[in-house]
Amino acid sequence: MTDVDEICTDPTILDQWHPIMALNEIVGGAVGETMLLGQRLSYRGNGQDDAIAWMAGHSSADPVPTLLKFGYLWACLGEPPATLFDIAEYDEPDRRNLNSASIGVHCSAPRAVENFLDMGHFPFVHAGYLGEEPHSEVLEYQVSTDPDTGDLWATECLFWQPMAAASSTNGQMVDYLYRVPHPYCTLLYKSCPGDESRMDVVALFNQPMTATHIRGHMLMSYLDEANDLVALRHFAQTIFAQDKPILENQYPKELPLDPRAETPIRADKIAIAYRRWLSELGVTYGVIPV
Repeated sequence: MTDVDEICTDPTILDQWHPIMALNEIVGGAVGETMLLGQRLSYRGNGQDDAIAWMAGHSSADPVPTLLKFGYLWACLGEPPATLFDIAEYDEPDRRNLNSASIGVHCSAPRAVENFLDMGHFPFVHAGYLGEEPHSEVLEYQVSTDPDTGDLWATECLFWQPMAAASSTNGQMVDYLYRVPHPYCTLLYKSCPGDESRMDVVALFNQPMTATHIRGHMLMSYLDEANDLVALRHFAQTIFAQDKPILENQYPKELPLDPRAETPIRADKIAIAYRRWLSELGVTYGVIPV
């Protein structure tokens, strides 16, 4: 049975597209079941270019709005937006696009987004991969909101990483851009080891199963011919596995939107902006409003 306390009534979140399944994990013709915003959803598809979803226990002849994008099935339980945000790099013909992981985490979607935006934890949680001591300083960076799209951005981010990607062979200062185009989804653009003029893209699309339980779907859009898909997935899953216990031990599970609720430091500039951005959007699900 569904706990009525977990069912979302937040119109800002109900009227969003949310990922519910990687298309390559849908068994053709079989009916699967998942959770979205505290409610059970059924889905069926051929795993590539056709899929539908409906409220569990109801008829598939009465589907909820869905779309297929970035290799995932997305659903909306409210009034669906006309479009989903775009990722221009995804359509470049030499990109390797893959769902590297879909992992359940006992935390709210905003907690997962904020953790993704945090460079300060790299040397301590991802030592030997995304950071190492004594290179722990988060250098000054810029935060802004795109006036046309409303996307939140962190730019001019630089951080020392001993192994920034699966194809890296030595440490380097890595250029980062962070983008938040959706309350529960975030993207990272980072220096590409094989092409200094372009950037690899990692996206975290959080499926809010309930207010305090997610499935994090991680998309990789890489310019990497040196590693096979197994190696790329292993790298991404290693990083995700290191973050999972940190996220599950944060308290409260929901993200407090009052910036004074948790002590901020200079490195938290993007986190403070993200909390303010959620407040301005009117988000109340998965957060503790001001």
